[in-house]
Amino acid sequence: MTIITWILLIFLVVCAVAVSFQKDLLHSVLIFMIYSVVMAVIWLILESPDLAITEAAVGAGITTVLFFVTLKKIQRISSDREEDEEIDE
Repeated sequence: MTIITWILLIFLVVCAVAVSFQKDLLHSVLIFMIYSVVMAVIWLILESPDLAITEAAVGAGITTVLFFVTLKKIQRISSDREEDEEIDE
């Protein structure tokens, strides 16, 4: 394996550990998205484009959007309008 593959694999492990220790849910979702993108690149390096496309679409795309919607629903992400109202009060 090339040095780039090893760097990506180490970065993958770092992302997995970082998501476990992250306390902020928004940061956890962003790290998970980065993890999925790196995993898609690794699938491309391993010459499996079908898995790479699936990982990019589902892992980094749809799942991340669903996590953001969930965070918005449980009010962990506030819109600019809500922040302005809190400041005015």
